[in-house]
Parts: sequence; C-alpha cells; structure tokens
Amino acid sequence: MKGWRVKPAMTIMDAQFEKQLRRIFFLSGLILMACLIIDEEIIRDTIHASVPFKSIILRYFNPIGAHPTAEIGELPNGVPQNLVPFLTQTAMGIRKELSVFGNDYSTPDGSCIRDFINVVDLAKAHVVAVERMLNNKSKANLEYFNLGTGRGVSVLELINAFEKSTGVKVPYKIVARREGDIEQIWANPRYANEVLGWTAVETIEDTLKSAWDWQLKLRERKIM
Repeated sequence: MKGWRVKPAMTIMDAQFEKQLRRIFFLSGLILMACLIIDEEIIRDTIHASVPFKSIILRYFNPIGAHPTAEIGELPNGVPQNLVPFLTQTAMGIRKELSVFGNDYSTPDGSCIRDFINVVDLAKAHVVAVERMLNNKSKANLEYFNLGTGRGVSVLELINAFEKSTGVKVPYKIVARREGDIEQIWANPRYANEVLGWTAVETIEDTLKSAWDWQLKLRERKIM
C-alpha cells in the first residue's frame, strides 16, 4: 500500500520539476491516513529542501451529501464502503439493512462519532484555498488547513437525522465492533475559519436530505 501511494507522489514531484510548476494543491481525505501522511511528508521535505514551491494541504474526514440540485452526487461502484451511500441505498430498498458496528463505545449513545462535512461546504473551501494560492496570499511556502464542522455526530445520530429530514425509516442492526475503528474523531477547523474565512454552514439534516434527493434522482433516471 505504501509503495502504491509513494510512487504517484514522487511522479507528481518529478513532473513539478520538469514543467517548472511552482504550486502544489494537495487534498488529504483522511481515509488512508498512513499513506496520506507519507504523501504530505514528501511535499514537506521537498519544500524544506529550499525548492521554490508553494503548497496548500487541505485535510478532511467524511464528505457527505450532494449538490442541492441533485445533479451531482456520490455513485459508488458495487457495495458502498462509505456510510451515507449505504444508508441511502438501504432506505431505497437496494440493501437489506445497515450495520452499525458497535453500540458499547464510551459515547452518549454507544456508537462511533465522526465529523461529517457537506460536500458543497468542502468544495467552497477548495475554491477559497486555490484562490489564496493563485493570488499569492499564502503566509508560508507550506500551509495546512483542517476542514470540518468541528462537531462530532454519532452513527445513530446520523440515522435519526436522516429519518427526521426525509421521513424515511432506515432498517439497521447493531453488530460487533469493527476492528480498527476509532471511537470518536472530529476536525478542529478554527485555523481554516480564521485564515481562509471559510466555515461549514450546512446542517446535518439538510446534508442528508441532499443525499436522499440524489438517491431519488438515480432511481428516477433508472441508474440505481
């Protein structure tokens, strides 16, 4: 896995040198966390070696939802590996039921807690960050920004919010904990809020409603 991630990262850096490109915009969705850390280290070490590059690294966790027009959304190949697409497909009847991995964690309702960010909020952060780099407003050659709501939402809370916002019940069952799952984690976006002037504004209910509207659009178009 590490080699799979490092080789493209090195290839990109080589291309930067060859084409004399001076800006690197890196998106670090923290799913393959260890591998992405290696990518970040390659960028950091290159810049710290006095190479005349500038980079902005955006870190985020769980993008969910869809565009409010329901024209753009997430369409996984096969069985979804992410929670919300599996949830909407279950609500649609494509999947039998949703599995909640553990309800005995040290959280208010016993299920894991994550920071879910609306994809439109996330897209707006990307635009702001790119403009910052293109307009030479960066304060350092390498800048990091954590993107998120700063608020944790549990898996069971997410299911309840979906049902509340759509009026559709989601069949689910509690199963054993999944090995490797972190109990609770969320972003601290304060630096991005202050420096980029960006804040995640969409509510979890509106975000989940947009995901459901996207699922309905897929059914309407006979895609799924």
